[in-house]
Amino acid sequence: MRAVVQRVNQAFVEVDGEVVGRINKGLVLFLGVGQDDTEKDSDYLAGKISGLRIFEDAEGLMNLSVRDVSGEILSISQFTLYGDCRKGRRPGFSDAAPPDKAEALYDSLCEKLRELGIIVEKGVFQAQMRINVDNDGPVTILLDSKKFF
Repeated sequence: MRAVVQRVNQAFVEVDGEVVGRINKGLVLFLGVGQDDTEKDSDYLAGKISGLRIFEDAEGLMNLSVRDVSGEILSISQFTLYGDCRKGRRPGFSDAAPPDKAEALYDSLCEKLRELGIIVEKGVFQAQMRINVDNDGPVTILLDSKKFF
């Protein structure tokens, strides 16, 4: 599983002009699921994301997690994180999981984050979405459950 995690002041997602998810201070999570991903990958990323220390403490150091600041998460499924552009200019998506598997693992990750006490809002799986993000920093972190980066 791959994730792009952005620290935000607020964010929302719209589908067909209707807001379907909205958060205040917290994280926007763009999540891609790969062909070989399993629940183990979901467990790893849930732990990593919930404990990621990218919020500032009283001294201005990034020492606090989304849980420490009572932040929220807006989770967006994004298969394009598995786009392979090494050959040519059109990305190939053969490494992305098929929709049924991807949705199950995406939902699993969101549920695991909720079980950790984090409010999680979501986009709509496979929908054309408009995401409005008020970046804080900006702070953007790339995560991969296979630890490629």
